[in-house]
This record gives sequence, structure tokens and C-alpha cells, in this order.
Amino acid sequence: MIKVKMLVQSTYNGQLLREGKIYEVPEETAERWQVSKIAEIIQEEEE
Repeated sequence: MIKVKMLVQSTYNGQLLREGKIYEVPEETAERWQVSKIAEIIQEEEE
């Protein structure tokens, strides 16, 4: 699972995902959304 910031409002698995909010989705889905400009992947700093 990876975090994404939504660039548009959408629905996913029956959930409403709002523009500008951060959600956790499977990595494969996140990559697809980033290519389609639906969301951007949030890079987290690992300590």
C-alpha cells in the first residue's frame, strides 16, 4: 500500500475520494492513477 494525494474527485471501491486529500491504495493502482493524472504518489521519508 502506498499513499496518494488526489488531483480530482473520484470513487474507488464504493468510497468517495475527495480532491486534495491523501488516501492509501495498492501500489499498482497508485501508479495507474499517477499516469492518468488522477492522483500523485506521496514520497515518504524513511528514517
